[in-house]
Amino acid sequence: MKLFHVEQNLNKKNMKIEGYIVDLHEKSIYGGIVLIENGKIKSIVKTGGIHDRYIMPGFVDAHVHIESSMVTPSRFAQAAVMHGTVAVVSDPHEIANVLGVKGIHFMLSDAKSVPLKFLFGAPSCVPATSFETSGAVIDAAEIEKLLSEKSIGYLGEMMNFPGVLFNDPEVMRKIGTARKYGKKIDGHAPGLTGENLKKYVDAGISTDHECSTLEEAKEKISLGMKILIREGSAARNLDALKPLVDEFPDMVMLCSDDLHPEMLEKGHINLLVARLINQGYDMFNVLRSATINPVDHYGLETGLLREGDSADFIVVDDMKTMHVSQTWIGGNCVYFNRNVEFTATESKPENRFNASKVGIQQIRVKNTGTPIKVITAFNGELFTKQEEYLPLQGEFIECNTEKDILKIVVKDRYKDSNPSVGFIKGFGLKNGAFATSVAHDSHNIIALGTNDNDISVALNTVIESKGGMSVANGKEKMRLPLPVAGIMSEKPVNEVARLYTELSNAVKLLGCSMDAPFMSLSFMALLVIPELKLSDKGLFDGKKFCLTSLYKD
Repeated sequence: MKLFHVEQNLNKKNMKIEGYIVDLHEKSIYGGIVLIENGKIKSIVKTGGIHDRYIMPGFVDAHVHIESSMVTPSRFAQAAVMHGTVAVVSDPHEIANVLGVKGIHFMLSDAKSVPLKFLFGAPSCVPATSFETSGAVIDAAEIEKLLSEKSIGYLGEMMNFPGVLFNDPEVMRKIGTARKYGKKIDGHAPGLTGENLKKYVDAGISTDHECSTLEEAKEKISLGMKILIREGSAARNLDALKPLVDEFPDMVMLCSDDLHPEMLEKGHINLLVARLINQGYDMFNVLRSATINPVDHYGLETGLLREGDSADFIVVDDMKTMHVSQTWIGGNCVYFNRNVEFTATESKPENRFNASKVGIQQIRVKNTGTPIKVITAFNGELFTKQEEYLPLQGEFIECNTEKDILKIVVKDRYKDSNPSVGFIKGFGLKNGAFATSVAHDSHNIIALGTNDNDISVALNTVIESKGGMSVANGKEKMRLPLPVAGIMSEKPVNEVARLYTELSNAVKLLGCSMDAPFMSLSFMALLVIPELKLSDKGLFDGKKFCLTSLYKD
């Protein structure tokens, strides 16, 4: 049976598609016809025969921050459906840290204009800590209001695990509210083990996407936690955790967490599925992790290719490549023949940006003749280590590119205080500087460079744009404006991806060894992941969970 032409059938109430049916519930594949009526699957009829296409449930990203794609939800949707994604579980804590509840409502409103199914959470940690300046505070009372709304499906990742362990009243009230409304609570507990982990799980926290080793993941699974295997732009844990797919098929999901535009343009969850299947993992277990498990865990209103389900499914040409030829949501074909069949919203940018330009004198660091603490970063990892470095003689501490000792600066963009300065190694930059206002989680301006002049130019370029990314090297400078909250663009993904790639390549030409320089830099301000990070208030010890001196104690 020849597939119909989508454009002529988008508004028909009754449709049918023929191909190999991938039945995840019966773990079988057979030739058949899917009959669609009024947006739902009326029936699936076995017919046998040989086909050149496979029909299966659409993919779900079980944990993603849409803001990290640097585009609005409606623009994200246009790119995601091309790769067979029909639903995402999204924690909007990035924009919430900038704009508060107003930012969450912006995401909800923009997402409603497109067919992709978004389940947004109520961000549990805004701000993430009290050791940084953010644009907003969402307290327990506001969490109550959010979770009472049908449009808010769960409590976002509880990064403040010390608050759980020490029974912080505000933290426990937020958790209690989620439990009252019967909504899931996402976790964020890197490296937590033993009795502390048990207490964290016993509080009602049901997932974790921060595991980096099998041992850590298995301990969490033994306590009932679902493990979200993350493969994004900065943190990539699939290779370390993939044995879980076959060993604990009911307990794992796939997610991207943070996915920059150039990666989203190339693929999404479909690439992880294809990778696992090609490596020999059980096909049905792999597909389950990207479909049934997140739908069941979060109670998503997303179809799973069963009679009576919403007609949310995909058509792929090859089970090994997972190349998607069609994506259906709610009985409408939203992607067909390389064309996206819906438009994105023309969003009015919302922002909060109050920062004056930074002078060279503001980022100089006095040389006391004593060793300093240095952040040590690693490619593809969010955690850091602490090292010591004895600066060369001089009135001020200078960068030492031979030893990969570079300067890192964070500038508060809300209250316009003086920048904080630290030193870092692991990026390998030899010349110039780069900066971004995508700096998790408060999204102040963060810059890294080899000299004060280029660092100040990179910072000031972002400030002039009221948010974005920049590269500076002598007289040369480049920028990518991000006018929506200083972290997103209203432009299409491919356009943002092109500019972002140009900036990333420029940084790499300056010697940077990180695969994703801007993404890696953005996490150097994320205090809740140890060991040593930098906020606008100073150097932060993630193990002791307190600010610390730049100079060795």
